[in-house]
Amino acid sequence: MTKFIQRILQKGLSKELGCSPEAVSRYRVAKAFYLFSLSFRQGFLDTLFVVAGVLIAGLGLQSFLLPNHFIDGGVTGISLLASATTGLPLSILIVLINIPFVLLAYRQMSPSFALKSILAVTTLALVIVLVPYPVITTDKLLIATFGGFFLGVGIGLAIRGGAVLDGTEVLAIYLSRKSSFSVGDIILVFNIMIFSVAAYLLGFETAMYAVLTYLSASKTVDFIIEGVEEYVGVTIISSHHEEIRDFIVNKLQVGVTSYSGISGHGKRGKNYRTEILFTVITRLEIGSLQHEVEKIDINAFIVMGNVRGIKGGSTRQRAVDKH
Repeated sequence: MTKFIQRILQKGLSKELGCSPEAVSRYRVAKAFYLFSLSFRQGFLDTLFVVAGVLIAGLGLQSFLLPNHFIDGGVTGISLLASATTGLPLSILIVLINIPFVLLAYRQMSPSFALKSILAVTTLALVIVLVPYPVITTDKLLIATFGGFFLGVGIGLAIRGGAVLDGTEVLAIYLSRKSSFSVGDIILVFNIMIFSVAAYLLGFETAMYAVLTYLSASKTVDFIIEGVEEYVGVTIISSHHEEIRDFIVNKLQVGVTSYSGISGHGKRGKNYRTEILFTVITRLEIGSLQHEVEKIDINAFIVMGNVRGIKGGSTRQRAVDKH
């Protein structure tokens, strides 16, 4: 199979370069095969994430929220609210209400993202109709908690696969570019409006359970996208940088980057050159690092901040020192 694909790639390269297939170098063929393998693997994983996300979101909707007339935030919440008040099938509403957001994604994000999203939403609608999920519980607290949890897992996996099951974030990103509000602010206002309408139409108790469902779903989405470990980026400025670097590399066993800078204090402070250390650790290692830095240099300047979307590099490797 591998040789067959390589021959096809070799013929394609020969047409592109205007030469015979035999004249195409092995390096070009190997590179083309590597890129093809990378794209195929990524496409397979994306499909797996989206399919799993759709099935799990369907579980949250059919086994918890829909049979008990609960709602969530976002576009899914609007669909559930419309279904509960009008009696129209959720499978139809969830597609129709998401269409404007998918079209917006086509303009603001990319055609492939929009295509994946509309396929994911359509598949979710089919799953709701065709898959016979059992009703698991009628306890309101369990419905709000686990209904939100499974819905959040589904939405999070779909996002990991490069699609959305709920177009709220697409709208929020678009509006944030047109205004001074952040994405989080817009999503919050959007959901407050949904819960206010739910309180008016379905009652305050249902609206309060909807808030609980939304919180459970949103936290689960964050967990699925960002992973189990929350990383913290730490910048340290100290005259004892060598000792601190040695502790980070050999005791914490994480990577560290050092670079030169100029430090100064106040208007009349004397500028002097110093080494700046930067490392990425987990929350569980913050206390250990702070304690050791204080022992080495009580006057060390430390800046910490949450880090998202780590890719490449070395956050967990013995004796790594990058300059």
